[in-house]
Amino acid sequence: MMTRRMAILNFLAISSILATWPAFAAPSRAMRLLDSDNDGTVDLDEAKKSASTVFDKLDRDRDGTLDRRELKGRLSAAEFNAAEYLKAVENRFKAADRDNDGTLDEKELRSRTGQALLRLLQ
Repeated sequence: MMTRRMAILNFLAISSILATWPAFAAPSRAMRLLDSDNDGTVDLDEAKKSASTVFDKLDRDRDGTLDRRELKGRLSAAEFNAAEYLKAVENRFKAADRDNDGTLDEKELRSRTGQALLRLLQ
């Protein structure tokens, strides 16, 4: 007879296996939003496309720059234009791309550097 403790331990063991096994792990919200070609990864073009959309959304006064108020803590600078914002995205993308394959998978997006990139893309 299975005790309550054994049932809980079995549940936790199975849950941890499924969470780390890519075939069963559901894509994160960020991956679903950024991965426009649905290949399970985010490439630099997809990241920059998202960054452009975010830049336009944040640029409320439509002056082509983001000031500290518009940046909302995403970057520590007085002001960024669109090219500078995209360059910051590219730098953070490259930092998150640990295996240098030109794409970010779920694990790379969940990393500290991946989370820094996501702050610019959401």
